[in-house]
Amino acid sequence: MNARFNFQPTIQGKNISLRPLEESDFDALYSCASDKKIWEGHPHTDRYKLSEFETYFQTAIKSKAFVAVFENTSGKIIGTSKFYVSDSIPDDISIGFTFLVRAHWGGKTNSDLKTLMLDYAFKYFDTVWFHIGATNIRSQKATEKIGATFSHEETLDISGKDEVWFCYKISKLEWAQRIQR
Repeated sequence: MNARFNFQPTIQGKNISLRPLEESDFDALYSCASDKKIWEGHPHTDRYKLSEFETYFQTAIKSKAFVAVFENTSGKIIGTSKFYVSDSIPDDISIGFTFLVRAHWGGKTNSDLKTLMLDYAFKYFDTVWFHIGATNIRSQKATEKIGATFSHEETLDISGKDEVWFCYKISKLEWAQRIQR
């Protein structure tokens, strides 16, 4: 692990910005997460419930690895994402646990978010991984759209219990070739 890597960077993009998730973000983030549709297909389909979200949020805060995602035009929080290291690939970095409000689905926001995070991660790592729930087809397709490719299925404990994850990856070289197009 690169000692200089910051799991909670502050990054300003053209349309969105990232900064460390803070305790004071709870109400605004729960307002985003309380939409039941966001969690359909996700391994944890009940995260829209306040009690489930409280647990998720406290885990996120304690991890010191989540970033809040803000829409630049309004300044409103629109979701979150996370950098983490998986025990099965300790020399690489992973991006995941991303969710965005539905108003930002199907457009450029996920691509913008992943571009900011990948550009940052590739300053320190040669490979970035994404672990996606087997039933989360929307996230699988979104991950493929940014150029990550399916590698394998693996049972991992990255969310508090052993679960099967679809593992996608993208290399620094693949990313550089993709953004040069």
